[in-house]
Amino acid sequence: MPDDLYSMTYSSTATVPFDDDDLARLLESSRVANIGSDLSGLLLYRRGRFLQVLEGPESSVRDAIDRIGRDPRHRDVRLLVSESIDDRRFPDWTMGYEPLGTSTSAPPVGFRDSFDDLDSTDATVTARALAELTLWFRVRSGRRAA
Repeated sequence: MPDDLYSMTYSSTATVPFDDDDLARLLESSRVANIGSDLSGLLLYRRGRFLQVLEGPESSVRDAIDRIGRDPRHRDVRLLVSESIDDRRFPDWTMGYEPLGTSTSAPPVGFRDSFDDLDSTDATVTARALAELTLWFRVRSGRRAA
């Protein structure tokens, strides 16, 4: 019987900064590996931090997370969400990617940064931030595809 669908989301800190060329190489190798392991997902990167959602057969997802945990390019790997899923959220993406820029101006009063909320020790705040970032990415990618 094949593995059930599973999803894991983690955040980590890069041990060295990634520039656009480094990220392009990482994405290329990740996409090849993900196709071979029947994985899909999304990757966000900003100011030396990664957020990644991986989904697919449970054994493949767990193997990928284990590899990432041993990868010397990552430190402070933090598992945010681990769950069985009925359907893939990113069925056509071997690894969707969006670079997240940083503004040089101060944020407006009351601004809340969903990416930074991933560091919260409150699981509710972390889950909300992950949902917001996932929705943001899906909306942006749909706009680019249209």
